Amino acid sequence: MQNLISTQPYRFVPPRANVFWWRIIVWWMQRQLRKSDGVTTWEFRGLDRLRASLDAGSGVLLASNHSRPCDPSMMGLLSKEIGRPFHAMASWHLFLQGRVQRFLLQRVGAFSVYREGMDRESLKCAIRILAETQSPLVIFPEGIVTRNNDRLLDLMDGVSFIARSAAKQRAAAAKPSKVVVHPVFVRYFFEGDLTATISPVLEKTEARLSLQAQGRLPLRERIIKTGHALLALKETEYFGSLQSGRVRERLPRLLEHVLGPLEREWNTGRGDQDTMSRVKRLRTAILPDMVRGGLTEAEVARRWRQFADLYFAQQLYCYSAEYLDGTPTPERLLETVDRYEEDLTDKATAHPPLHAVISVGEAIEAAPTRDRGTENDPLADEVQRQLGILLEESKTCRRIPRPAGEIT
Repeated sequence: MQNLISTQPYRFVPPRANVFWWRIIVWWMQRQLRKSDGVTTWEFRGLDRLRASLDAGSGVLLASNHSRPCDPSMMGLLSKEIGRPFHAMASWHLFLQGRVQRFLLQRVGAFSVYREGMDRESLKCAIRILAETQSPLVIFPEGIVTRNNDRLLDLMDGVSFIARSAAKQRAAAAKPSKVVVHPVFVRYFFEGDLTATISPVLEKTEARLSLQAQGRLPLRERIIKTGHALLALKETEYFGSLQSGRVRERLPRLLEHVLGPLEREWNTGRGDQDTMSRVKRLRTAILPDMVRGGLTEAEVARRWRQFADLYFAQQLYCYSAEYLDGTPTPERLLETVDRYEEDLTDKATAHPPLHAVISVGEAIEAAPTRDRGTENDPLADEVQRQLGILLEESKTCRRIPRPAGEIT
């Protein structure tokens, strides 16, 4: 389980954007992307849309998909291409990973958000950035790294709330101006030898599961077989035995088996919420007493086990029974193997060469108030719709591979 939860009392970490440090950090990001993330080349599309909003003096919120851990670095490269720093909302645990990382995150414009509760300071900071047009604000509304470049998960509701609140402040200003949301989609294309890249990782995964190496199988069948073994292992852990039925039935059944008892114990309710909202409500219920202290060692250990269950539910949520149907793309196969490795070891191996395409969507104006006559949030629905369009358009962006190591 990755170290995402802290029992330290939360303290908001504000941004301290600095142009000098921004230039240095973005320069470093380019090298780090190649060294640690395998992204060797990249290109941008739709920059004229973003530039038009900035030239008009609008407050700009960038809502991006989040399929890989390096997506924030890609947003840094987008800021370099535009020629101005961005602000970004980042999980508080990232600021606890050493003084140097905290210093650099703040100087590049990041500020903390507490995912285990209501963080009014973070919301006020985000709204102020948009209301005062300090710089574009980046948010990843899926809330987690999904390892799903061909699939959008449910978006959390922070984007529309922040954008509307900032629009309301701007409407009351002496010189009213707009707040707009630009959906951004980052697509990664693998340009190497897929079998040679994936096979060593699969061999290690099979060994961890006490399976003989399955190299005789076609790559897709080998990956699916490994996934079945992983699912059987977790079903045995949680149910006590292997479950029957198709994978598309077993995945949601296991997810409900994990979350249902916790929701009943903590009285958080299920409602019609998506999985990440359910997980957040449970974290918010379980953590406060741990922060305050006074619990027995046995109770603290029990709650950490519950956090492990929630982390597993979050992992399970990112799997789709249909992701490898038919003739899956090289990227779907690679993402699935990356997810296996990350779920077992908390870290996935970088697999160069990857080519990234960063596409900026049309501006969506945020109204100061929400139309209560509609069941759904129109702004949130439009962001989801446009991200879906960008996802489909990005599939056609595959290019002829350039020489290895070339950076655009």
